[in-house]
Amino acid sequence: MNEIVGGHDLLLVTLDTLRYDVAREALAAGRLPNLARALPGGRWERRHSPGSFTYAAHAAILAGFLPTPAAPGPHPRLFAATFPGSETTATGTWTFDAPDLPTGLAAAGYHTICVGGVGFFNKLTPLGSTLPGLFAESHWEPEFGVTSPTSFEAQIACAERAVARVDGPVFLFVNVSALHQPNWYHLPGATRGHGDDPRSHAAALEYVDRHIGGLFALMSARRPAFAIVCSDHGTAYGEDGHIGHRVGHEVVWTVPYGEFVLERGQW
Repeated sequence: MNEIVGGHDLLLVTLDTLRYDVAREALAAGRLPNLARALPGGRWERRHSPGSFTYAAHAAILAGFLPTPAAPGPHPRLFAATFPGSETTATGTWTFDAPDLPTGLAAAGYHTICVGGVGFFNKLTPLGSTLPGLFAESHWEPEFGVTSPTSFEAQIACAERAVARVDGPVFLFVNVSALHQPNWYHLPGATRGHGDDPRSHAAALEYVDRHIGGLFALMSARRPAFAIVCSDHGTAYGEDGHIGHRVGHEVVWTVPYGEFVLERGQW
């Protein structure tokens, strides 16, 4: 990352609430052509989330604690705050002397932009302002939220406007709300009475895939970009009696992850 930071724009996309099993099966079935093109080897990496719900996971991720590979470690991190005795800070880790990654990148010359999605980014309350407040520029509108069937398209349009105003390097963070419940409206033919389930979850991911190429094109238009696309946590749809997240269940802790370089003009 010491070779990436400074020479590349940076993109972090959290697909809020996306389950690893649903993401893996949709990719294997050929339902995610844009993500298949971008992900190394056309595969998701299986990782463990640093938190079981959005706020906890993002507080960790935005401090440099990305989802951890689901295999024995230690696993060197891409980004790390200066911390004596850290066993996951290696020679390839980009370190920053700040409490969080956006502040560290700002000190390195990046303009930091947050395009929020779920309620922890809505800036309507002190809690909903905490994570967006880490960025130099942050955006949220009701059209970006969990009840909007076109949330991701609205988020990309906002990102396009924000990036167009910047000449120098950009760190763009997008919290994608489309996977989060309610997501039944992404399943063709479903009604509110159908409710959410893994099928509507997968349909929401297909919706995201149809548009994510535009985000990749935006971030690779001016210079190469280093991208991370991952989930912050999964969610339960009745497994062992659990519904939702903020519980220590396998479907919540296990998340899909991918990191890759978008070459200039590649998309």
